[in-house]
Amino acid sequence: MSTRFANNTAGCAAACLLLGASAAGFAQGPDAAKGYPSRPIRIVVPFTPGGQPDIVARVMAPRLVEAMGQPVIVDNRPGAGGTIGGRIVAGANPDGYTLMSVSAAHVVAPAVRANIGYDTLKDFAGVTMTANAAYYLVVPPSLEVRTVKDLIALAKARPGQLNFTSAGTGSATHFGGEMFKHSAGIDIVHVPHKGIPEALTDIMAGRVQIFMAPFGSTAGLIRDRRLRALAVSTRERSPALPGVPTAIEAGFKDYEAIGWFGLMAPAGTPPAIVEQLSAEVARAMATPALRERTLEQGATPVGSKPVEFERFVRDELAKWTRIIHEAGIKLD
Repeated sequence: MSTRFANNTAGCAAACLLLGASAAGFAQGPDAAKGYPSRPIRIVVPFTPGGQPDIVARVMAPRLVEAMGQPVIVDNRPGAGGTIGGRIVAGANPDGYTLMSVSAAHVVAPAVRANIGYDTLKDFAGVTMTANAAYYLVVPPSLEVRTVKDLIALAKARPGQLNFTSAGTGSATHFGGEMFKHSAGIDIVHVPHKGIPEALTDIMAGRVQIFMAPFGSTAGLIRDRRLRALAVSTRERSPALPGVPTAIEAGFKDYEAIGWFGLMAPAGTPPAIVEQLSAEVARAMATPALRERTLEQGATPVGSKPVEFERFVRDELAKWTRIIHEAGIKLD
């Protein structure tokens, strides 16, 4: 059985796609499955290499590629908040040979861009959520606050004077910060950066005061006390940093911001293919080795069913559309 992996981009981007590709290899109905896959599978990643979606997928890659017996072509198509890759996959033949690795940006894009060229719900079939990850509300140690309530009180005492940073306008970290700003009713200013490393450099130096940061990039800095974590964005405390309270515990009744990753196929992909994709990914994510490695990278393996993933995407789209419209954010 061939286990080749064709990679047309650099490094870890392969992982994200691979996740989708491998799964596709197992998804066919009783008749179609006999000859599937018979050619390379193309998985579009609508982002550049290096982000957490790539890390999660890289952990998945070895097991899934071995099982497929066909090359997986990793095709990174970044740009426009993930919508360039989205258009490619939305218009692809729904035959199981073109898939897309997605993140929370998939539901943010239609709320902030005037014309993305596809319908986020109608033009894709959800396969599975592969993993999710927490965000941490962090501040520099030099900022004299110890709790979320302290931070809000300071922001209200100094309207427009505190900054929150992000990995770029339109990124998940941007909208995590906007959600906190909206929920707390405070006036803080967005300072975007080119990526996570630049944002972390500025907040550790105290040039910006607030960052809704992804776990994988910040856990070590929190443990080393180079950043102070005030809250975690999920509904339950993280076992990795159990001393950090949830935003809900800090007083925000409905606050939840999850970094999530999943697999999509073009609308019209046969349900049998989608179901088998979901089942294969779930089996892979449940193996002890992959589960441990995923947790080490700051993410929690999921492997949800298609109906569960599609329901989640609909809910996330509604939530972020409301938040973004209320905040008056537009990128176009």
